[in-house]
Amino acid sequence: MRRRFGTVATLAIAGVAILVGLTACTVDDPQPTAPATSRPTPADLGTPVATAPEFHPELSATENLPYFDWVNAGVIAANAAAGGRDFIDALVAAGFDKAQMQVTADATTIGDPADSMQFSVVFQGECLVGQYGPKSDGYHGAVRPLLGTGTCLVGQTRTIDW
Repeated sequence: MRRRFGTVATLAIAGVAILVGLTACTVDDPQPTAPATSRPTPADLGTPVATAPEFHPELSATENLPYFDWVNAGVIAANAAAGGRDFIDALVAAGFDKAQMQVTADATTIGDPADSMQFSVVFQGECLVGQYGPKSDGYHGAVRPLLGTGTCLVGQTRTIDW
C-alpha cells in the first residue's frame, strides 16, 4: 500500500510541476486583442454600390423624379415624423427653387396631426409632387401636370415664408 501511495504522490507532484512549467511558458498578454469593429463595405464584398441620383435642372420633371424621391427619402430616414418644412428645406438645399414650391398643412384646423401632407415643385412646366403621412401608406412621389392656376396642389396650402 505504501508503494501505491508513493507512486500516486509522485505522479501528483509531477503533474503540478508540469502545470507550473506550462503556466510559466505562456505569453502574458494583459491586454486582450479587441475584435474588429469595422464591417466590410459593399465595395469590399464586390457588391455594386448604388450611387445617388443627380439633379439635372435642364431635364424634365420625369427625369428628375428619382432625385426628388431620393431627397425626400433622406428626410424621412432622418426623421420619420418629418413635417412640411423639413421637406421644403431639404428640397431647397438639394437645388430646387423655393419660389416654385407649395406645401399643405401639417395639422388640421383643430390642431390634430394631418393624415398626410403634400408638397410640390413646379419644374419644367410640370409638377413634382410628394405625399407623406400616417394615412398615406408611406411616401409617394409623382410627376403630375401643372394646374390651370399655374400651381400643383389643389386646395389650401401654407405660405412658405421661412
